[in-house]
Amino acid sequence: MPRFAANLSFMFNEVDFIARFERAARAGFAAVEFLFPYVHDADEIARQLAAHDLELVLFNAPPGDWQAGERGLAALPGRQAEFRAGIEDALIHAERLHCPRVHVMAGNMTAPADFDAMHETFLDNLAHTARRFAEYGITALIEPINRRDMPAYFLSRQAAAHAIVHELGATNVAVQMDFYHAQIMDGDVWRTFRAGRDRIGHIQIAGVPERHEPDDGELNYPWLFERLDAAGYSGWIGCEYIPRDDTQAGLAWFTPWRRG
Repeated sequence: MPRFAANLSFMFNEVDFIARFERAARAGFAAVEFLFPYVHDADEIARQLAAHDLELVLFNAPPGDWQAGERGLAALPGRQAEFRAGIEDALIHAERLHCPRVHVMAGNMTAPADFDAMHETFLDNLAHTARRFAEYGITALIEPINRRDMPAYFLSRQAAAHAIVHELGATNVAVQMDFYHAQIMDGDVWRTFRAGRDRIGHIQIAGVPERHEPDDGELNYPWLFERLDAAGYSGWIGCEYIPRDDTQAGLAWFTPWRRG
């Protein structure tokens, strides 16, 4: 049976962040994920998770200056010290919140001519992250993001992400496959999933092309959920979509899988 996690950075925005945990549990979710925990009190997040019997399955490592447009540091030459300090911060939060996965964002391309240097920096920083995370049983995830939403992002293709994981050879580095991004950039989502199954550590979903609920658009999500079940996928599926209107009103698609 598919296991779904509500992404609290996208869903239940009708209330403030801390109140979203209760909303997610009341809607029937057993788990949550979100982008960043760092501006919130970790102890309060932990209290919300415990109070509502929720598992935290994913958050992102510090991305640099998000408000200025930065989207990660892992592939940026010259920012290694800042990146590694961020990994230590992520570890503190992952331990406090019992979160087993952290998405490590690559960052934006600086210039096409810089690709080789960025690739090597990415590999080096991921190797460092894998070593640090291994001490705590945490998996680092890398995610290809489509070039329509993030035109400059360093990593946009599934094949490129899988090649990096293969090259690293670390057992605790995996691909975060968002079917929304994958459909826009690669298409043929199910075959793409099957081809890289052993290197996929987390799935996310949203309708294509508008990034709304997974009940409309190009992808037949009920069919995909059945195929994931049949394939034995037992990981979480993060609901990283933008509700068309009120979050709760758009959850009819989730009824067959809601907790309780």
